[in-house]
Amino acid sequence: MPRSRTAVARPVIAIAGLGIESSTFSPARTGAPAFHPLRGEDVLTRYPFLAPRTPLREAAEWHGALVGKALPGGTVTAAAFAELSDELVERLADLPRPDGLWYDIHGAMTVEGIDDAEAVLLARVRATVGPEVIVSTSMDLHGNVSRELAHMSDLITCYRMAPHEDHLETKERAARNLVNLLTTGAPRPLKAWIPVPVLLAGEQTSTRIEPARSVYAAVEEVEATDGVLDAAIWVGYAWADEPRNRAAVLVTGPSAPAVTAGAERLARGFWEARRAFAFVAPTGSLDECLDEALASSADARPYFVSDTGDNPTAGGAGDVTWGLQRVLARPEFKDPSGPVVIYASVPGPDAVEVAEKAGVGATVTVTAGAEVDDRHAGPLTMTGVVHAVRHGDRDAGTEVVLRVGSVHVILTRLRKPYHHEHDFTDLALDPRGADVVIVKIGYLEPELFDMSEGWKLALTPGGVDQDLVRLGHRRIRRPMFPFDPDMTEPDLTARLIAPSNEPLTGEDD
Repeated sequence: MPRSRTAVARPVIAIAGLGIESSTFSPARTGAPAFHPLRGEDVLTRYPFLAPRTPLREAAEWHGALVGKALPGGTVTAAAFAELSDELVERLADLPRPDGLWYDIHGAMTVEGIDDAEAVLLARVRATVGPEVIVSTSMDLHGNVSRELAHMSDLITCYRMAPHEDHLETKERAARNLVNLLTTGAPRPLKAWIPVPVLLAGEQTSTRIEPARSVYAAVEEVEATDGVLDAAIWVGYAWADEPRNRAAVLVTGPSAPAVTAGAERLARGFWEARRAFAFVAPTGSLDECLDEALASSADARPYFVSDTGDNPTAGGAGDVTWGLQRVLARPEFKDPSGPVVIYASVPGPDAVEVAEKAGVGATVTVTAGAEVDDRHAGPLTMTGVVHAVRHGDRDAGTEVVLRVGSVHVILTRLRKPYHHEHDFTDLALDPRGADVVIVKIGYLEPELFDMSEGWKLALTPGGVDQDLVRLGHRRIRRPMFPFDPDMTEPDLTARLIAPSNEPLTGEDD
């Protein structure tokens, strides 16, 4: 039975973590600056629920060490991980000794030469703060939960919505659960963990539709059970090739029967639904999607097309030109009076510089794209009129809109995802008035989803190709659905994970 602990009236809590989705199928590499790390008191500004005089802020003494979050991308370089993790650990060591630590991560970070990077980092954190510190880990549901990560975390939770409209709610839950555990003196919770041999893309597991809607609705039902503190299902991250990449379930609480039964219910629900998971929108080739968009009625505009294979928010390099080449080759878009198309986006720092110097209204010839990922198409040369120039974007740096025929091509100095209406209107573009809006994305983020009158997923090539089987995973644990569609029934019994201050037992099966 877990030992009771001494309650702390106003506990000292440190905050640390690094977060990124890293596609091992992209040739891109991610350096330290991409994480935009915040340090010290600046860390607290990431979280509205920790603003001064908020109840949770007042309930504990919060200290930021280092928290860095990067746009999804390629594998993190060993040098970047060493630099950031060394500084994180050093800053933790300089803080007042904590009672608890909030470990804010994504859970799908791949580092050169390292498997299970978040567990490796947490082991260093544990060695710094000591075994008695209570750790609460918050994650994206597209993260990966190994036995080691589950062991070193006393509390662990993840998003319950995809798209992740509950990301702040999840982080607040992780922080609040930690405060409650520390202030009540309750023992470390029990943890029931089940690896589920399913690996699917986020676009196939959106909670907007069935079966994921019902699968995830069961999470709150399990959480509401007596003896359960928190429950979570991780879909896992499909575009990396590590042994930990798969779905997982973990339920925490004081009652072994309750957490065991809850975990097994969630794991069975996910497994039994595996064949029913489908793409969140109709799919087709890029040409099929464009044909349908152009054939749609006027009241079905704007029609959105997701260029899914190079989605930077899933880890794509963002500079694949394959899709844009095909768009610009379409005869319907050659004339400026043709259907209004917005394409977001392609990085091209040299092209941006040329357009910026020429100014709005100038006609320029520029070359962009394929500096990182040229496996599917090479750099693209185009001639067009500079429509807009914008400076100072956090991700893109400088953005330029080049009108080529009737296509408004967004070029960026650095890659950027386009999720919000203001991303377009800030560039003097009217997405609501466009005929077709093509975005490098998977499922549409909420603002775009609400704006769209038609939508289709184009199954395009790139580092986050939606055809998982053809990507060539070699290191994931097999059998795995859908790679082995006729695999035998897996063992979905709950594994009770030892408390973080006790030795880890069992295998990461």
